[in-house]
Amino acid sequence: MDYTNNTLTKKPFSGLAANQALKTSLQNDSATLSISTFEKWREYIYTNCGIYFQDNKKYLLESRLLKRLNSLNLNSYEEYFTYINSGAGRISEQKQLFEAITINETYFFRNQPQLDALTQKVIPEIIKQKQSGFNKRVRIWSAASSSGEEAYSIAILINDLIKPKYPQFQFEIVGTDISYDMVQKAKLATYKEYSVRNTPVFYLKKYFEKDGNQFVLNPKIKSMARFSELNLYDNVRMRTMTNFDVILCANVLIYFDSKSKIKVVNHLYNSLNKNGYLFIGYSETLHGISQAFKLVSFPKTIAYKKV
Repeated sequence: MDYTNNTLTKKPFSGLAANQALKTSLQNDSATLSISTFEKWREYIYTNCGIYFQDNKKYLLESRLLKRLNSLNLNSYEEYFTYINSGAGRISEQKQLFEAITINETYFFRNQPQLDALTQKVIPEIIKQKQSGFNKRVRIWSAASSSGEEAYSIAILINDLIKPKYPQFQFEIVGTDISYDMVQKAKLATYKEYSVRNTPVFYLKKYFEKDGNQFVLNPKIKSMARFSELNLYDNVRMRTMTNFDVILCANVLIYFDSKSKIKVVNHLYNSLNKNGYLFIGYSETLHGISQAFKLVSFPKTIAYKKV
């Protein structure tokens, strides 16, 4: 996130200006999120992106919002709430808010059992179903793709394991995320060691070029995926996401309450082709959320099939 508007990152002031800057910083650091304001913020966030902060997560929301208070030089959470609901702040600041409250924890080859199921079972099955038809394209959507590691992991495996066997097929990988910054990082496709720490050595040497402390992804793999901003809670935009054979939406549903989960999962169901597959996170389940999918077991993982 860009903090260039934060008084702490600007060049030092002198005299009265410096004292004022310090005073503002101290005011921000000591700002308190009252129960009533917390409830207003919780409702605002829930309405706009489906994420629900329970009562015991008040401290977490408070710390995330404080980043934006500091960046905007605002003195209270109430002042920030007024700002984001004003004409001047609504559109631009909402994106910054989503940046602040979401977590972007990911790395290459994070969920190997899912990737194994995808390349060894799911994609070959989808290709077999399309073999006799005119449609020779397999479409895969990495929803909540963060900085792109999941989508590019899939691209690497498809390029190495699938394309040589099925040269007549094309593969389209789409990554979306609510965070503008994460989408830009995904498009850049340059990563630090943390992101590639789980990458098999063979793939690390074959598909990455070391540039100082950065790992630059091979242009061929980079070209296999495209990324854009998308709020999974946006009814209009979600209706445009159609005709996918596989959707991976891991570690997203845990931030939603039941009502929001039902809404998002319904959208994902509609985005899938018949016999398409949905993968979600280790700790997530569709139990009590949707009965429209068939549960399919793979070694060390499961998926949900649209039948």
